[in-house]
Amino acid sequence: MNIFFHKKAEKYLLSLPKRIALHIISKIEKVPQGDVRPIAGRHGEYRLRYGKFRVLFFIENDMIKVYKIDTRGDVYKK
Repeated sequence: MNIFFHKKAEKYLLSLPKRIALHIISKIEKVPQGDVRPIAGRHGEYRLRYGKFRVLFFIENDMIKVYKIDTRGDVYKK
């Protein structure tokens, strides 16, 4: 699967320590394995959990589109 990062998600990922960012990227590459669940009330959107971080994404055809990465308390705020 190909992975596309929205500009905000990419910016947040680059602000993280390199080791954590690489772990998050490796978890995204392994989707649908891992702690992946659909987001309640949002059709076709999923979240991936990695420690205190959450990755919000949706899948279109053969592409994972990551639109937000943040900590658990802030990721679901619009």
